[in-house]
Amino acid sequence: MTVGQSAATGSAPGLRERKKQRTRTALLRTALELFTTKGYEETTVDEIADAVEVSQRTFFRYFPSKEAAAFALQQMTEQHFVEALRVRPAEEGPFDALRNSVLGTWDTIGEAITEIVPVDVHLRMLQVIESTPTLLAAHLRRSLDMEEYVARLIADREGLDVDADPRPRVAVACFGSVMRVSGQLWVRGDDTSLDGLRALTVTYLDHLAPTLATNWREAAATPAGHHPAGTDSA
Repeated sequence: MTVGQSAATGSAPGLRERKKQRTRTALLRTALELFTTKGYEETTVDEIADAVEVSQRTFFRYFPSKEAAAFALQQMTEQHFVEALRVRPAEEGPFDALRNSVLGTWDTIGEAITEIVPVDVHLRMLQVIESTPTLLAAHLRRSLDMEEYVARLIADREGLDVDADPRPRVAVACFGSVMRVSGQLWVRGDDTSLDGLRALTVTYLDHLAPTLATNWREAAATPAGHHPAGTDSA
């Protein structure tokens, strides 16, 4: 085999992979654009494949179902979040690690998303998921699966047995609930920008620990500047 033949052979897989990636990106972009303009239920796999000029069989080679295409960007974001969580500093508490991981993901995932679709298409797809019963049910199912995975990751991070110590599952369940509530409020609100979603989520996450740790009735009844007996005013 000559040097030229080696180079050609070595470059062929790279070319094939790039072509596959272009096809997958085109299918995903087209699917999301149709889902957000025509509607998820009203869009067929045949329409997506025809728009990209490939066969239905080719579509299923990249996505096992139409639902998989609908959640492809969310799956990519989740993977990014998990990797960010794995490398958070050990001295961070669980809530801080979760919070910093999700905010860091949003700050860095934008470029990867825009390589596939404009950010506004991604955001509109989030609204489609929240407003389409079949997708919302799938979203909740996926969220529960993700929470279990993250709870085990947190347990490993803290050196705990997730089946003996309830704290990892409780912490992740609270965190996941705040994320879902923030998303639902964002969909129904006036500011449907990415910054709006991020700001709303930060607000709700920042209220999580104080909400769980304080007595609401006592806090409401305590006059400003007055500290209950036995507490330090510092």
